[in-house]
Amino acid sequence: MAVVEGLLAGGAVLIGLVVLLYSADRFVDGAVGVSRHFGMPTLLIGMVIIGFGTSAPEMVVSAISALQGNPGLALGNAYGSNITNIALILGLTAVLRPIAVHSHALRKELPLLLLMTLVAAVQLWDGHLSRFDALVLLLLFAGWMGWSIRQAWRRPGDALGSELEQDLILQPLPLRRAVGLLLLGLVLLTLSSRLLVWGAVRLAQGFGVSDLIIGLTIVAIGTSLPELASSLAATRKGEHDLVLGNVLGSNLFNTLAVVGIAGAIEPLVVEPAVLGRDMLTVALLTAALLLFGFGFTGFGRGRINRFEGALLLVAYGAYNGFLVWSLL
Repeated sequence: MAVVEGLLAGGAVLIGLVVLLYSADRFVDGAVGVSRHFGMPTLLIGMVIIGFGTSAPEMVVSAISALQGNPGLALGNAYGSNITNIALILGLTAVLRPIAVHSHALRKELPLLLLMTLVAAVQLWDGHLSRFDALVLLLLFAGWMGWSIRQAWRRPGDALGSELEQDLILQPLPLRRAVGLLLLGLVLLTLSSRLLVWGAVRLAQGFGVSDLIIGLTIVAIGTSLPELASSLAATRKGEHDLVLGNVLGSNLFNTLAVVGIAGAIEPLVVEPAVLGRDMLTVALLTAALLLFGFGFTGFGRGRINRFEGALLLVAYGAYNGFLVWSLL
């Protein structure tokens, strides 16, 4: 790979990620502001609007990757983000401050996320993600959205909603400004995602690695930064349910909507490593999170403690170490 070309590709990835993170933040602020203006329940904002906004980078990047014929990047971005969300983000936040799980909605989402992960794994068993598979994922996503809306109206006093309410009171936005931020975020999300995908593909080609590896590492970490930033901010305030809600919502979006949209745009050929290595890692981490969240490990019910957080960080390091080893 020529030096100039490598610098251009690397610069495109860096600039794309920076603008992507900025635009995702603006998109979330705008979406929350508009939702508040029209009286949407706080719990629904936390479970749906913020989850959608923090997953918007993965969604746009994977859609563009599918359109341009890079299935490895599309899938690597989605599943790599799920691994990063659980192992790195929850692991790091739990080490900083143990995460207590109070929200009834989140305690229902934990087993749901594991079930949807297993459904996605079964779909990949034959080495393809067809448009029919993608449609099933999108229908499941629609069902989850309907359930979330019903939960939000039935449980307005849920712990997750109460924590978010405090933040929203401190950050009111006029409707005109909220709409402007929403539109600005959408435009910049699209442009920065195209730049990021171009740079990531050029890097993969130049260094002779698959776009799947690039998606699982550089792109996945970059597109997960909104979740990391919001989780660290919530941790400082002791808002435990917001931390877990960010991760669960994002992972459900990634598993169902991000992969579903990419597969609906273009059927995806799935490398064997996606199922045997990456989906297996996602499933094991999700199962571990379920055990930790419900206290089945014996270290305390409904609490992800520092030891369990450290285990997640070790798992993240081991997984990425294996990816590096596989390139040697």
